[in-house]
Amino acid sequence: MNVLAIGCHPDDIEISCAGTLAKYAKRGDKVITCHVANGNMGHVIIKPDQLREMRIAEAKKAGDLAGIEVITADIGDLLPNGCDIAQRDKIVEIIRYAQPDIIITHGPTDYMPDHLAVSKLVFDASFAASVPQYGKGNAAKLTPLYYMDNLAGMNFIPTEYVDITDTFELKLQMLECHESQLKWMKDHDNIDFSDFVRTCSKFRGLQCEAAYAEAFTQAYVWPKVTTKRMLP
Repeated sequence: MNVLAIGCHPDDIEISCAGTLAKYAKRGDKVITCHVANGNMGHVIIKPDQLREMRIAEAKKAGDLAGIEVITADIGDLLPNGCDIAQRDKIVEIIRYAQPDIIITHGPTDYMPDHLAVSKLVFDASFAASVPQYGKGNAAKLTPLYYMDNLAGMNFIPTEYVDITDTFELKLQMLECHESQLKWMKDHDNIDFSDFVRTCSKFRGLQCEAAYAEAFTQAYVWPKVTTKRMLP
C-alpha cells in the first residue's frame, strides 16, 4: 500500500501520526510524508533562511529513522492559503507523485490557520489530482482521506484508533529530531513537548485499551469512504 501523510510544519506529522506511519513502514508499505510549510518562522532567534534549512534537514532525519521518504512543498510559514490555486497545484503534483491508497492530513477543526489551510488544500487537491485532463502527470485515484488528531485532542472526535505501543518509542525519537523546536520550547517556554506527546498518546490509548494510541477520523464524503480497514 502507498501511504501519503501531508502535514503543515515539519514536526506536525511526528506529533500526530508518526507512530501509525512507522507501523505502515514496518509492515512494508511505501510511506511518504510532505510538510507544506518549511517552518521558517518557528523561532525567535534563528533567522528564517537558516531555520528553513535546519527544519527541512530535521524532518528528513526523522523520516530516515522509520524508513519514510520526506518531501516538502517549501511554502513559508503563515503563507499556506487554501484558496491559492498555485499552492493547490503543488499538492496535486505531490499526490500524483505518491499515487497514494490513503492520504492523512490535518482536520478541518484544527486550531491553527496554517493547518486549516493545508486541510483545505489537501481536500481540494485530492479531487483535482484524480482528474486525468488536469495538470501534469498521471492522475491519482480518488483516495480515502483521513484526518489526524488535533493538538492536545481539542475539538476532535475520533472514529478510529491505531495502537502504537510497539512504535511509540520510535515516534518519540522521530519527534526529538526536531531539535530546533523542542530545545527552544523547553529552554525558553518551559514546555517539554516529548512529555506532552506522551501524555496525549497515553490518553488516546486509554480510550481504546492500548498503552499508547493515535486517533483519526475519515472525511465522510462520497466517494472517499471505503469498507476496508485502511489504518494499520
